[in-house]
Amino acid sequence: MVAFLWSIDMSKEVPYGTLDLMVLKTLAGMGSLHGYGIARRIEQAAAGALELNQGTIYPALLRLEQKGWISSAWGTSDNNRRARFYAITRSGRRQLTRETALWERTVSMVNRLLGDAS
Repeated sequence: MVAFLWSIDMSKEVPYGTLDLMVLKTLAGMGSLHGYGIARRIEQAAAGALELNQGTIYPALLRLEQKGWISSAWGTSDNNRRARFYAITRSGRRQLTRETALWERTVSMVNRLLGDAS
């Protein structure tokens, strides 16, 4: 049996299943933002605990838009560049409520399991 050691630093990767929640929450709290702004705001809120790149944020934005949870429109960024701005939809706000409740239940369950001294 051969064991492989990977040198990938996974400590700053986005935990599976959380990016949609983070994007929806960011847009709900900050209003319309372009993709780069969304990624930087999430990184700022995470205080360096994760990093988002174009290969992570833009596929997520496309997926959320296809689900109808966000909408987009072209506009001009602060540095006078054309950019696509994203906003949360009514359906996205409902999904944010559902995902927040699910996340809170999951965190509570994991905390109980981690606190179990058995």
